[in-house]
Parts: sequence; structure tokens; C-alpha cells
Amino acid sequence: MTLQKQMAQQIREAYFGGNWTAVNVKDALSGVTWKQARTKVFDLNTIAALVFHINYYISPALNVLHGKPPASSDSLSFAVPSTESESDWQNLFAKVMEDAESFAAEIEKLDETKFFETFWDEKYGNVFKNIDGIIEHTYYHLGQIVLIKKILTASNSTDQTNPDS
Repeated sequence: MTLQKQMAQQIREAYFGGNWTAVNVKDALSGVTWKQARTKVFDLNTIAALVFHINYYISPALNVLHGKPPASSDSLSFAVPSTESESDWQNLFAKVMEDAESFAAEIEKLDETKFFETFWDEKYGNVFKNIDGIIEHTYYHLGQIVLIKKILTASNSTDQTNPDS
């Protein structure tokens, strides 16, 4: 398997399943309602904020793969759009899944030598490091999402989302 196919497969597995961890974004978010997605658990980020944050870095990476500036700011990476309805939540979820597939498809098109070229600016390292970083970042926050979902599910009858109550 080529490097580009392997990296694209890793993105797809993180988002759509089939990896050896048996955890992926699609399954983890299955059944999460918009109210759960925006429920604050203790002092943790909400599921909606984490989903937005995971996806935030894909668009700048796609820009770079297309020869454009990344056009992003870490300070905006948790600026989750309004999730005031089930429709808002489903739109965010759909966008995340579409962006993941677009990212994987673009990675598959890369020439293998591109992976070792600078990712826009020397300070960001190379393309491989950034793609791998996005995969690691996804799994890191996916673990948080899974734990928050478990807390929300367990707190159906008791209020464990607010430690001050």
C-alpha cells in the first residue's frame, strides 16, 4: 500500500471505522442529540465544541494541499457555531464527515514526495507530520467525546453535569 493510500485510510478509519481501536467519530457521535452535544459536563468542553475543534484543522490542511495559505487561527479552533437545534447539530456532524472524506480523497491524490515537503511554513514541519498530527489529534479528542457521552448517558436520572448542584 502506498503512503498516500495508508494515510487516507487512517483518516477514514478515525472518522468512519474499521481501525483496530474499534472507536471512530461516526459511531461515537451516533445517537448524540443536539442537547447532549451542547451540554456542559463539569468544566470540560462540550461534545459540539470538541467535534468542531477536531474538524477545525482539516480545512487549513486542505488549503495547504491546494497551494493556498492555511488561513486559520488557534484562537478560533473552539469557536463552535450555534447548535440551537437538532438541525444545527446534524449539519455540523455532516460537515465534519464530509470534510474528513474530502481530506482523505486529497491525501490519496498526493505524490509520495509531497509528504516530505514543508507544510506551508518551516515552523509547521512537513506534510506527513501535519496529516499524522491531525489523525492523533482526532483520536485524542475522540477519547474525550466518548467519556463525556458516557457521563451524559449515566447521568440520565441524576445531574452529574453540574458539580455545584
